[in-house]
This record gives sequence, structure tokens and C-alpha cells, in this order.
Amino acid sequence: MARPRTFDEEGALDAAMRTFWEKGYEATSTQDLCDATGLGRSSIYNTFQSKHDLFERALVRYVDSMTTAQLAVLEDTRHSVADRLRTLFAMVVDGETETGHRMGGRGLGCLTVNTTVELAARDPRAAEILDRDTQHRLTALRAVLEEGQREGGITSPRDAGALARFVNAAIGGMRVASQGGADRAALESIAEIAMDALTG
Repeated sequence: MARPRTFDEEGALDAAMRTFWEKGYEATSTQDLCDATGLGRSSIYNTFQSKHDLFERALVRYVDSMTTAQLAVLEDTRHSVADRLRTLFAMVVDGETETGHRMGGRGLGCLTVNTTVELAARDPRAAEILDRDTQHRLTALRAVLEEGQREGGITSPRDAGALARFVNAAIGGMRVASQGGADRAALESIAEIAMDALTG
């Protein structure tokens, strides 16, 4: 009979996610994960099999939580599409500013963006998770932008799919800029210019 686990697996996963987010996959050691989760090596490997398995689960957890939060904003039909997009950009600015205060002026960026740069070209499983998430977000953005074009709030005549990729890239760029030390005013400026491009 298997011995029941005596720790909070979800809490350990959150702690590991934060560590990978801060350090990246390669730079995170097993000892880093032990320190972050409060678990011994044997507990980590008995539960998660390997560092890569733990990373995959942490990445999926991050993707699910971030995308769910973004979709909740995009699908909130009480507000116009333009206002929903402004709220989405504001979420990014607020999140990066908050982590920047904790990290000495530099934001954490986005775990999906960081992983794309670090691993996507050589880690098929990570690339699959990232691609599925990207397609999910682009589909949602496209639908919202098409709605905005129909209602008139989004005045750009460009294809909604191309606009969705632009919004996605703008958000990714804001997160990278934050990692490079961009402050709130710089991030808000990027968001404002993006909205100008969409609403004319």
C-alpha cells in the first residue's frame, strides 16, 4: 500500500513554477527546487519523476492560470472590446510592475516567453505546450477583435488574425522590456501605442 503524501503537492508545484519563472529551466538546480518547495530530493523525484517532468507540470500550471485570467477579461461582454483590451494591457503593466518592485526593478517577464526563448527550439514537449497555448490565445484574441471590428470600436481594417498576432507580440514585448528594466511609464506607453494602432 502506497504511503500517503504528507505535503501540499499543489503548493510545491506553485513554488517550483515561481523558481523556474525566476531562474529559467537550465539555471534551476535540484537544490533550488528543494529550497523553494521545502521538500527533499527523494520527495521531489518520487512525486515528479524528474526535473523536466516538474517543469512541464509547472509550465502547464502557469499557462492555464495566465490564459484563464486573460480570457476572463477578453470574454467580459459587459465592456466594449476596446475597454477589454485596455484592461488586458493594464493587467500586464500591473503584473510586471509588481514583480519589478520585488526583483529590484526588473520584471519577471512571462514564463511562456522565457521558455520560448530558452527551450522551444530544442524541447519538443515544451514547444507543444507553448504552441497549444499560443493558438488558444490567438483564437480568443481574433474572435474579440472581429467583434470589435463589427461594433466599430476596433477601427483598424487589417485582418483580425493579424491583429491578434500583433496584440500577442505587443504583450510579449512588454514582458521582455520589463525584464530589461522598463518602468511602468514605458510599459504604459507601449500599451497606448498598441491601442492607437487598433482604434485609430
